[in-house]
Amino acid sequence: MDVTFSDPVPVVDGASSGVVVLAEMRENPLSVDECLAAVRLPEVGGIGLFIGTVRDHDHGRSVGDLEYSAHPTAARELARVAAEVGADLGVRAIAVLHRTGRLEIGDIAVVVAAGAAHRAEALGACRRLIDDVKEQVPIWKRQGFADGSSEWVGAC
Repeated sequence: MDVTFSDPVPVVDGASSGVVVLAEMRENPLSVDECLAAVRLPEVGGIGLFIGTVRDHDHGRSVGDLEYSAHPTAARELARVAAEVGADLGVRAIAVLHRTGRLEIGDIAVVVAAGAAHRAEALGACRRLIDDVKEQVPIWKRQGFADGSSEWVGAC
C-alpha cells in the first residue's frame, strides 16, 4: 500500500507550520533526490537528511541480504509519525520513504528529510523522525546471513 501526499498537508489541524509533503512505503528503489526536492521550499534554510542503507554485517555476523515486510497500516503510521514530528518540532516540511521487499547490500532502505528555517531544527527533526519510524511503524526486517541462517527483527 502506497500513501503519497502530493500537496503539503497541514499537521495537527494547522496548529503547526510543519507539513508532511511525502510519506510512502515503496517496493521500488528509493530516490534521495525526490525527498530532498520535496523539502526544498523557499522558507527552508536548513535540511536534515538521513539515508539508511543495507550493511554487510549485524552483531558480528555477515549479512547477505534482507527483506522488509510491512503491516497494511504501515503507510498510514509512517504518515502519522511524520506529522507528529512536524507538529512537535515546527519544521516546514517532512519527507520519508521506506522500502519493502528484498534488498541487497548497499541498497537504500529508508530516506528521511526535514526542512526548517534553521539547521538545528532540521537536524533534530530528521533524527527524531528516523528514531520514531523505527520505534513506531510496523515494519519487520528479515536478515539473511552468509551462513544460510536468517532472523526476523521487528521495527516496533
